[in-house]
Amino acid sequence: MEVRALEREDTTAPESPAEQKDVQAPERKSLEDLLLARGRVSAEDIRKVRLLQQERGERLERLLLDLGFISEDDLISLLSEHLGIPYVGRKEFPAVAVTLPSVNVQFLRHAKILPLEIQDGTLTVAMADPSDLDSMHGLQVATGLHVRPFLGREKEIIAALEGYDEAPAASVETDSNLEYLATDEEDVNHLRDLASEAPVIRLVNLLINRAVEQRASDVHIEPFENELKVRYRIDGVLHDIEQPPRRQQAAIVSRVKIMAKLNIAERRLPQDGRIKLRTMGKEIDLRVSTLPTLYGESVVLRILDRSSIVLDLEQLGFPADTLGEFEKLIVRPYGMILVTGPTGSGKTTTLYGALEKINSPDKKIITIEDPVEYQVSGVNQIHVKPQIGLTFANGLRSIVRQDPDVIMVGEIRDPETAEIAVQAALTGHLVFSTLHTNDAAGAVSRLLEMSVEDYLLASSLLGVLAQRLVRKVCVRCREAVATDEALLGAGDVSSATVARFASAAAYSAVTNGSVYRAAGCEECSGTGYRGRSGIYELLLMNEGVREQILKHASADAIKTTATARGMRTLRDDGWLKVREGTTTVAEVLRVTQEE
Repeated sequence: MEVRALEREDTTAPESPAEQKDVQAPERKSLEDLLLARGRVSAEDIRKVRLLQQERGERLERLLLDLGFISEDDLISLLSEHLGIPYVGRKEFPAVAVTLPSVNVQFLRHAKILPLEIQDGTLTVAMADPSDLDSMHGLQVATGLHVRPFLGREKEIIAALEGYDEAPAASVETDSNLEYLATDEEDVNHLRDLASEAPVIRLVNLLINRAVEQRASDVHIEPFENELKVRYRIDGVLHDIEQPPRRQQAAIVSRVKIMAKLNIAERRLPQDGRIKLRTMGKEIDLRVSTLPTLYGESVVLRILDRSSIVLDLEQLGFPADTLGEFEKLIVRPYGMILVTGPTGSGKTTTLYGALEKINSPDKKIITIEDPVEYQVSGVNQIHVKPQIGLTFANGLRSIVRQDPDVIMVGEIRDPETAEIAVQAALTGHLVFSTLHTNDAAGAVSRLLEMSVEDYLLASSLLGVLAQRLVRKVCVRCREAVATDEALLGAGDVSSATVARFASAAAYSAVTNGSVYRAAGCEECSGTGYRGRSGIYELLLMNEGVREQILKHASADAIKTTATARGMRTLRDDGWLKVREGTTTVAEVLRVTQEE
């Protein structure tokens, strides 16, 4: 077995635990100095950790991770250097478990020790805490072997130990089920005690940290009859992760509620809250939503990472010609610009990017949103509160009296908001907003259905941008295939659909070459995709489209007129991304409708 060392490999070990304590104790004290010298933490961070350590009595490195003062990668590297112990990663773990008949698997799980190899009287192990001399000495006594420790990641060791065989304990399982069923009747104080236990705090912190590491946008905690499922939404698609024990559901949910300052005693009604925390060295906002279900409360945490949001329109995936036309619209002095698409299609990010582009000291910009997801410097942002009467419509009326140049309305949901937005656009304001429609032409029909006068809409509307997010194919593992093969392998695609695509002008650009399909590697967690990019459909107001609006034409008729004037549809823009090698045929078919 080959073991990779981060810093240096020390093949010798002290003769006894006592000797190890004498050697390692001074080094352990200097970990703070190493952290400070490398600039990983500040003196104030160390002070906070020491205060918390006095209360919880946990290891310094564990508290640094829990508080988000340092990332796990940085900590592993520094610990390896500090302790003089090589690091072993999951790739170096043995494919077949190394069994120790004289050692209980529960001991290994509790101490977080994974046996790696037995050779020449030496037992090589991966340890989450190589300074745990008591566990190392116990292992040495139980096996009669010399123990050689390597540094490993706690979560990887725990995952590897899950595969170790252990006799089932029916009585324990029965007790666990009974313990869970009893929690529905327990009082609030007991729930609070459960949520305050160190293992539960560590588990919730681990779920959040791993979600941030894997670039997840949402964490779903879902109770079912016999399991508690946790899923991450990564690049718009949900992925299962390891399931926490079902009996810990009440404690996990209560811990999240306490963090979000929600009422832990209220389990019959939905609740919403926010959590602001620091993890892996960056500020993270979490939007928390709880919902009562048949088997308990479902919790969803929306991760809002300020450092990852892209507000530069050039980086959102706009084709050069579409971006040029859109930038011409957003510098107009007045009028209305709409962005459409389903939930999670990046509408808000596009609007923030537009505001960032035109934000300047000579413009007053006011937004009203539900909720305010990201704070933009120099922009007055309002959070709607329907419970006190601050709706989109009422807020918009007040905004107009604040002498703004630019107004952003989070969403047009009702005729009243639509009417006020159109009036604002006609009276010298540039108005941005969103609608939930499938394409750009559908937004025009939706506004007409909301009783907006056709002549007012034709005069005020500047353009409609429809968009979707497609996953970008992983550049490390993508495979080039013939275009026809990619289409036929993209899923349930009819032969008629293939024929229509093959004859389309936008598609003909790639028929003679190769396109890519997703394969899957460690870099992309086996999905074949990493990151997302936008595809766009920009409907510009021209005489033909205005005539269709005045006729109250259908969305299909408006779309036909717009495409005849040069509008590129969402799927056509998707084919451009396929030709560029950005995404795959299957992904474009997944996010766009039949045309």
